[in-house]
Amino acid sequence: MKKILVSTDFSKHADYALKAAAEIAKKHNGELVVVHMLGLTEAVVNRDESREVMEALYYMKLAEKRFEEYLDKSFLDGIKVQTTVQNYKVFTELGALAKEFSCDLIVMGSNGCTGWNEVFVGSNTEKVVRTSETPVLVIKDDQENFKINKVVFASDFKDENLPAYYKAMKFFQTFDADVKLLYVHLPAEEFKSTYEIEERIVNFLSKSKLDDAHTINNVAFQNSYTVESGIFNYSNRVKADVIAIPTHGRRGLAHFFSGSIGEDVVNHSKVPVITFKI
Repeated sequence: MKKILVSTDFSKHADYALKAAAEIAKKHNGELVVVHMLGLTEAVVNRDESREVMEALYYMKLAEKRFEEYLDKSFLDGIKVQTTVQNYKVFTELGALAKEFSCDLIVMGSNGCTGWNEVFVGSNTEKVVRTSETPVLVIKDDQENFKINKVVFASDFKDENLPAYYKAMKFFQTFDADVKLLYVHLPAEEFKSTYEIEERIVNFLSKSKLDDAHTINNVAFQNSYTVESGIFNYSNRVKADVIAIPTHGRRGLAHFFSGSIGEDVVNHSKVPVITFKI
């Protein structure tokens, strides 16, 4: 865990993310790359007129000054922090930025997204979760002494989730975390017999090619009316530090009509969530 990218808009939720990222960096002797998305219009950035150029420079300098004040926090003592101001207006570009800086993790704060705003807009965090190849940790609240000791990895154990499972297990090995696997059993059309579920999971785990792969005995089964509620109920019961989930990269109408359990969990969970893109 050498480098962690933290996105900030200088809000309290961004503070929560920065604090959690700092805890991880301290434990792994890592460094932070803190990015602020400026989001100037192309007109402001590209015009040659001196007024527009001065306006762009003003906002850049303002952001840099805010960084000086913003990073004056005791929990950052002893941590190497690099800052960058980017003119990205689309949050999906954070994934590319993480690759550019060779970051192992993206940490973002979020206050969630519900109702019509969730349907038609979605949160900036959700947009990053949907597209980033780098794991994304989403923090909702102030996490005192944040740790990743106990993890719930929820999956339907279909083969398409194998890459995400592999990445997740390798990731959590660096924390020496206790990872509990979870399958949520649904009624109606999603119902599967115990034999069918166990057969799918055994096949899935046998294909993971991990030296210390889980077995069927390590998988918890939770009955629930929705996958989301099943994940939350089980995670609360075992007092998980983090919920880990695979997520799809759907976009636009296909994303809207197909839905994504992963993004629903990110939006609604009180427990920190880390996503691994399929």
